[in-house]
Amino acid sequence: MKRFVLSFLFVTVLAPALASAQSAMSALEFERYVQGKTLYFAYGGEAYGVERYLGNRRVQWSFMDGQCKDGFWYEEAGQICFVYDDTPDPQCWSFFKEPGGLRAIFENDPEATTLYEAQQDDKPMLCYGPEVGV
Repeated sequence: MKRFVLSFLFVTVLAPALASAQSAMSALEFERYVQGKTLYFAYGGEAYGVERYLGNRRVQWSFMDGQCKDGFWYEEAGQICFVYDDTPDPQCWSFFKEPGGLRAIFENDPEATTLYEAQQDDKPMLCYGPEVGV
């Protein structure tokens, strides 16, 4: 009985506390992890988007629709912030390295989005050229 109570306490009280106490990745840790990679992210078990991490903290983001946004990232107040050409307001995230890959919490609204790394690749992602028309 005593072993059950201790196990129950660990699972219900200590394990969540330890998980939340995990430190977010620093800019250096994040850069070492993502440099030169293409990461695919999921939200709620569904494909969400893909980001290619280039040199000099440059990035390309897509919602996997072939439309890519160029941008860059930087560290601010312990968060990794992204600015894209079409969205000048910073989008700041906390990244955590977990056994299955990255977990990312959108700090502009932490209740809204937590993304999980679903796959990584070293190949460029699909980006269509600019729309042409009349």
